Amino acid sequence: MKNEDKQVILNVSKELHALVEASYLNNKAVKGDDNWLEKQRLLLADMALHLLQTSINLNPINIEHLRNNLNAILTISDQFLPEIGLKTFTDKLYEHV
Repeated sequence: MKNEDKQVILNVSKELHALVEASYLNNKAVKGDDNWLEKQRLLLADMALHLLQTSINLNPINIEHLRNNLNAILTISDQFLPEIGLKTFTDKLYEHV
């Protein structure tokens, strides 16, 4: 992929990130509220955009950012798929650091 194309994607992702993050911050739900999972969906979208930015960056991939992105995504996703135990996989991300 050309750097110019990557830059276009990064620019769009920053706009999307601002919208998603604003929605997340405006959602006043706390754990246990009816709207909690909706807030967590916004947080998951936010982290997915961070993963996009990490992976498409013009520089070589930053492995620490990748680990942190994946950790956040697995941790948040665990609430939606508790039967899988995604949170248990997060420790493996840091085993060989």
